[in-house]
Amino acid sequence: MNNQAVFQRYEMKYLITEAQYARLKEKICRYMIDDRYGQSSICNLYFDTPSFLLIRRSIERPVYKEKLRLRSYGVAVPDSTVFIEMKKKYRSVVYKRRINTTEQEAMRYLCGGKQLADTQIAHELDYFLGQYGFPRPTVFLSYERQAFFAKDDSDFRITFDKNILWRNYDLSLCAGIYGQPILHNGQILMEIKTAKAIPLWMTALLSENHIFKTSFSKYGNAYKTIFSAEQKGERYNA
Repeated sequence: MNNQAVFQRYEMKYLITEAQYARLKEKICRYMIDDRYGQSSICNLYFDTPSFLLIRRSIERPVYKEKLRLRSYGVAVPDSTVFIEMKKKYRSVVYKRRINTTEQEAMRYLCGGKQLADTQIAHELDYFLGQYGFPRPTVFLSYERQAFFAKDDSDFRITFDKNILWRNYDLSLCAGIYGQPILHNGQILMEIKTAKAIPLWMTALLSENHIFKTSFSKYGNAYKTIFSAEQKGERYNA
């Protein structure tokens, strides 16, 4: 099985209500079907420098920014398949390089320096880690996701994320799903992901339901809470 993947696309985010979600879901099912993971619990472990350099740069909205995370679908165990993802954004285009391995091997690589297989993406990850002085785990983030892709274009995807939780302790994909909520009650984060323009039918649905694009970062919101506590001389544990 090919354990590498490369994505290049636009990603747009929208904060919507439960009512808007219900109306959208009813309509998009005419054009879209469930993604391969369908409805799933997603766990992410973000890596950063001790000074949170990666996320600090990201929330400044530069022309170029990058992140590193480890992802699992559901709570992992040491031999679960997980995904090491290096995500970069340049002039609104998102580039994602991903390689899968076991949770145990991923942590040995990211935290202990044990080498991965000899592949192009592995070499890019090696360079990334060296450039930032081997980032450490900083924030665990989880959410319940429902994902769809278009019947006539598998590159056009929509995801809905609920119950977004984060914590800055127990930093492991194996430790369970719990933490501090990021969204307000009744809020859902919708993301549109496409390599092309948004289809006209989707543009019409956004307009009809008064849904507007926003700037939103799950990891960025978690970091802002940590930073606010540090400014007060406190340590924040979500």
